[in-house]
Amino acid sequence: MAVSVRMDPLLEKELELAARRQGITKSQFIVDAVERALGRKNPYELLMALKLEEKSAEYKAVGKAFEGEEKPYDTSRSRAAIVKKLKAKHGGRAG
Repeated sequence: MAVSVRMDPLLEKELELAARRQGITKSQFIVDAVERALGRKNPYELLMALKLEEKSAEYKAVGKAFEGEEKPYDTSRSRAAIVKKLKAKHGGRAG
């Protein structure tokens, strides 16, 4: 169902920028906002559902499927390289 909404040009520009930052359309941004306002999309409830899902055996089985595999991104080595570059650029103040 299509709905047309009139709004102040400044508010529409803010809407456009906020949607762009999130990588979604203005329509999807508005739908998400209405769902939250109606209590259909409560961020706290979504977080609790995710935490519950993470405890499930099925969720843990997915992680085990990749056990022993080489990790594509070595965070420790990457962090060390970034810190080294920052120290070189900023005179040792990074840490």
